[in-house]
Amino acid sequence: MEYKYDTHVHTFPVSRCGRAGVRETLEFYKSKDYDGIFITNHFLDGNLNMDPSEPYEKRIEFYFSDYEEALRIGKEIGLKVFLGVEISYKGTDFLIYGLDKQWYLNHPEIMEMEKSEELPFMMNEGALVIHAHPYREAHYIDHIRLYPRCIHGVETINAWRSDQCNDLANYYADSFGFHKTAGSDNHTGRNIPKLAGMISDEPLMDESDFIRHVLADDMRLFTELNPVDEQDPS
Repeated sequence: MEYKYDTHVHTFPVSRCGRAGVRETLEFYKSKDYDGIFITNHFLDGNLNMDPSEPYEKRIEFYFSDYEEALRIGKEIGLKVFLGVEISYKGTDFLIYGLDKQWYLNHPEIMEMEKSEELPFMMNEGALVIHAHPYREAHYIDHIRLYPRCIHGVETINAWRSDQCNDLANYYADSFGFHKTAGSDNHTGRNIPKLAGMISDEPLMDESDFIRHVLADDMRLFTELNPVDEQDPS
């Protein structure tokens, strides 16, 4: 059998740039016969929909609220929900898998770290670190930054990015021998023109299981069309 997962999904209200709520997003993926999704909202250093002057613990509680809602809805409708986190530095983004809410509550010091320190620290703590859409260009990104000594892998297929952007990411991954992932970077629920993700020959049980499969390079990357009126996420 084949089991299909989207590894890069945003929801509103936690991600400020999200345009679809948790239930709408999960019901969409259920209708497309996905076996599970990873909720990877923007973290406190990115486009979080909360005042940054609020206390760290309060922001963490808000950050995980969409994921916790997704867990409840996922059990209700029969869709597996996994946790991921997208951390950022001036438009350079990384997907973090394998660290839980308590870990983030215990480590407020990460907010003061440079990414060249934070990423290896997370790796040493058991996280899988993936550079998301490394060649993305946007008006708010001054220049492209690469961290080849601080990651496990590269998101070589991102459904919102151009073929050129994804081809460059794939070349980067091949050049350094990085593991490869694919995800939709879905901000809009069902209103996304193209989907991407990863297929496993066995069901994923948890985030650690996903990490094991990525490091073994035994999941297959895929894309599929979902015809709608295209709109670019923030």
